Amino acid sequence: MFGDVPAKKAKNFWPSAKRLMGLLKPEAMGIYLVVGLVVVSVVLNVIAPKILGQAMDVIFGGVIGKQLPADASKDQVVEGLRAQGNNNFADMLAKMDLVPGAGIDFQKLTMLISIVLVMYFVANIFLWLQGYVLNRIVMKVIRELRDRTEEKLNRLPLNYFDTRQRGDVLSRVTNDVDNVQQGLQQAFAQLVSSVLTVIGIAIMMFIVSWQLALIALIALPLSGVAAGIIGARSQKLFAAQWKNTGDLNGQIEESFSGHDLVRVFGRDEDMFKNFEEKNESLYKASFGAQFVSGMIFPVMQFISYLSYVGIAVVGGLRVASGSMSLGDATAFIQYSREFSQPLGQMAGMANMLQSGVASAERVFEFLDADEQDPETVTEKLPAKTDGHVEFKNVSFSYSQDKPLIENLSFNAEPGHTVAIVGPTGAGKTTLVNLVMRFYELNSGAITLDGVDVTHLSRAELRSKVGMVLQDAWLFGGTIYDNIKYGQLDATEAEVMAAAEATFVDRFVRALPDGYNTIIDEEGNNVSAGEKQLITIARAFVANPSLLILDEATSSVDTRTELLVQKSMAALRTDRTSFVIAHRLSTIRDADTILVMENGKIVEQGNHTVLLAAKGAYYRLYMSQFAGADVEDEVVDDSTAVRS
Repeated sequence: MFGDVPAKKAKNFWPSAKRLMGLLKPEAMGIYLVVGLVVVSVVLNVIAPKILGQAMDVIFGGVIGKQLPADASKDQVVEGLRAQGNNNFADMLAKMDLVPGAGIDFQKLTMLISIVLVMYFVANIFLWLQGYVLNRIVMKVIRELRDRTEEKLNRLPLNYFDTRQRGDVLSRVTNDVDNVQQGLQQAFAQLVSSVLTVIGIAIMMFIVSWQLALIALIALPLSGVAAGIIGARSQKLFAAQWKNTGDLNGQIEESFSGHDLVRVFGRDEDMFKNFEEKNESLYKASFGAQFVSGMIFPVMQFISYLSYVGIAVVGGLRVASGSMSLGDATAFIQYSREFSQPLGQMAGMANMLQSGVASAERVFEFLDADEQDPETVTEKLPAKTDGHVEFKNVSFSYSQDKPLIENLSFNAEPGHTVAIVGPTGAGKTTLVNLVMRFYELNSGAITLDGVDVTHLSRAELRSKVGMVLQDAWLFGGTIYDNIKYGQLDATEAEVMAAAEATFVDRFVRALPDGYNTIIDEEGNNVSAGEKQLITIARAFVANPSLLILDEATSSVDTRTELLVQKSMAALRTDRTSFVIAHRLSTIRDADTILVMENGKIVEQGNHTVLLAAKGAYYRLYMSQFAGADVEDEVVDDSTAVRS
């Protein structure tokens, strides 16, 4: 549906407004129907005052005619008045439709009033229909816009989220989309109706009296200038309002997510101060936007009142001179009031339209963000892969001026466990992120069973990988559902087997609701270690060909860690495993240990060989354990190797 929407970035009001209207292009037939219904409604509404003016002439003519002699014709009465020198009254009677001596023609009056009532009734039925049709169109467009933002979220690279506050991103895909919906539903419908009403009334005013119409139309350029000046100023303020809304949401999200940490370090006052600053900025921007945009309506009303006064004075003089009938004058005064009403509505909608376009601009900026590199799928993997991973001269950096990994090459043999160790910032997590294609390489290649991972779809590649992160994340739902999330078509027996293998079963059995225990929104009703075990079970049930454990036992106590290590040993059988670890005691049995510093592998080998080499790994080990113990271990291991 959105294929025809221009892809260029919105930078100011008019390009953004044009692109926003472009969202409605696929619903052109529905929009034409809406406009047609509005046209019919407006035509009926603008003709009704003219007919009502005729009813006024019937009443006025009947009242005056009743007072005239019945034995004289209208022309005789007019000539008599002129002979008496009462030319103004004579001119007025000449313009009127009356019969001397006859009263009000109630039959004609009833017919005219009935016609007016029917016209107003039908006009409002059509107005309701256009609202119904427009709401369906807008809701459909917004539903697809939400779908598009959700799809965009899944196509964005990780570095997009690394460089932005999550609260701001969430604000764009929720608050701003809601504001666009409100703008389209209310501002668009009202503007279409108001514009057509202004055009229709202007035509009728020229039909009734072109002189009075010119007086009324003086308000248009004055109102346009006022709206343009005030609107330009309010647009900037509305853009600032929604930017500050995103900043404030980001602050709230950080405060909520890091609530415990804030309390631990006693930073409550600092966080509140930051919140106050952002809240104050939002207050000033919001107040300024509403204040400035709110000036449009009273300014335009004042201009319309000046026009109304001029119409009333000139119209009264023309009726008195017989240049127009009282009914036409009454109709024109009603037109002048109805003419100013849609102008005022347009001014009132400018507030909402400015806000809606500012939100649309933020949504378009999100939709225009650079996506992850497109896939070039040329190969597929078998259902069960061997898990042979090879890095070939891989280079990668998060920013061009700061190289991280340069010309890195190594082999991870099928079924082997590869541990990656090194100081913070060495590139350990980056290494496994590259295997998962969370980031794209600058140069080189990574292969899985001889197939370049860039020749596979990301979905297929990641379906072969099970990953357990340092930050254990659980979804709202039961413990059973969280484990099954690793393989949605897993049987109950497979879920239970995974739970038992990772010792989840041991603590779940003690819970009142067992596996049906609901994990709350933040997962606070289970301990950090229990959360970590559940995420490990989730990886177990996926039965992946590759296993990535990023500090997977960091939240597990020492006793449980030993049990998990045993279960991991079983899990690693016949599959390649990458283990990122800071606690070197957890990777003693790894087949290969890669020691990284500044994005490079400075050492590789098993635990025994690396200790004996007394290099980078030895220094890391020394920093965690007593020197004497390490020396003894090196001697023992060397003896074991020689024997």
